[in-house]
Amino acid sequence: MTQDGGGNAAQPVTRKVVPAAGFAWGLVCVVLLSLAVVLVPAWVIQPFRPQGQRELAVALVLRRFAPVVTIVAMAFGLWLIWKLWSPGWRRASVVISALLLAGALWLSRTNYFEYMFRPDPTPHVLALNQAGLDPDDMVLVVRAGSESRAYPVRMMAYHHLVNDTLGGSPVLPTY
Repeated sequence: MTQDGGGNAAQPVTRKVVPAAGFAWGLVCVVLLSLAVVLVPAWVIQPFRPQGQRELAVALVLRRFAPVVTIVAMAFGLWLIWKLWSPGWRRASVVISALLLAGALWLSRTNYFEYMFRPDPTPHVLALNQAGLDPDDMVLVVRAGSESRAYPVRMMAYHHLVNDTLGGSPVLPTY
């Protein structure tokens, strides 16, 4: 201990130090929360996947608030990354965390359902014996005059629209 100017012993200054493990766990939680608000709706809102009313309501609420949650998560995550930035293996993990937070931020502002359900740019018309349908496959059938065409519901659920010509007239089957 040293003496201050008045001859008294100076008290050592103690600082409360938060262990890096606390910041690391905080960062893990922020990344998981950020990813959850964008990935849970993508998982719940899928064709051919049964959804309960409550599950769908939660997914829609998450989708609605995802932009705000991911901005807050990104800001808090960057603060945690700043606290954790040190030489060694942690730099790689915090950079990966930053990329995951940025990805969630981008996804929350993007209609990623458009990527999941994009139109098929090159639909192929095949004879029924070449189509490779399972006996249990449901089909959407369009008939124009003496011509008819069947569109597998499994494909229509992802692409929604098919520009086609049937009986010499343009048709646009949708599901």
